[in-house]
Amino acid sequence: MKIIKSIFVLSLLLGLTACTSNRSLQEYYVDNADNPNFLSVDLPVSLLNVEKTELTDEQREALETLRKMNILAFKKTAENAAEYKIEKANVRAILGNGKFTELMKVNTSYGKGTVQYLGDEDAIDEVIIYGDSDDKGFMLVRILGKNMNPAKLVQFIQALEKSDYRGEGLADIGSFFKD
Repeated sequence: MKIIKSIFVLSLLLGLTACTSNRSLQEYYVDNADNPNFLSVDLPVSLLNVEKTELTDEQREALETLRKMNILAFKKTAENAAEYKIEKANVRAILGNGKFTELMKVNTSYGKGTVQYLGDEDAIDEVIIYGDSDDKGFMLVRILGKNMNPAKLVQFIQALEKSDYRGEGLADIGSFFKD
């Protein structure tokens, strides 16, 4: 009986992973927005408070390509460790489906991560930042825009520094991962 149960569970896991390879990242966000293991945050560009900031034409042009940022975080606990493994595999399957281009890999003391994008290298529509830690969980950040140019990233950072944005909307994420 244990063998049959193990085969069933393994088949179910493989089936779930196979199904997710066709899921879009947007579908994954929507499917998990109400899951209590996840924190979902949508941040509009207007939250950056740059309307009153004096920007150069290049900075304004860089900001105009940005639409919004979506954050989905999974907090791992002792009770949801099995679900964490499944969800982590689901996200990796979506990100590894060949639609995204990897920009860089990150390996820190906090965990591992990747930065990927969707679109052409000079006209990016979506930047994905994914990081995970086997102790804390994982976070998936989608930066959505239209024809974002990586060369203008410096302009965007300079515009953000000029704004009076102080991290509004991000406090929930820090408290979500605290022990």
